[in-house]
Amino acid sequence: MSHDKLAYMANQIGRFFESQKPDLAVAAIEDHMLKFWDPRMRRAIGAQLADGSIQLDPLVRQAVERMAAHTPA
Repeated sequence: MSHDKLAYMANQIGRFFESQKPDLAVAAIEDHMLKFWDPRMRRAIGAQLADGSIQLDPLVRQAVERMAAHTPA
């Protein structure tokens, strides 16, 4: 899946949860990705964030960083 598509999908999820308090929104975004995204998608977005090839909204960035911290490579 392309960088643009993953970023678009992740940022859409973030916009859905952005009305919540920041900590809750980050947890909800992470939870959604863990439940509904294929592990390959989660690894890809984590790698793209790490190498700087993807632009994510701030809450989404935090959720992906949290998810990547405990997702096997």
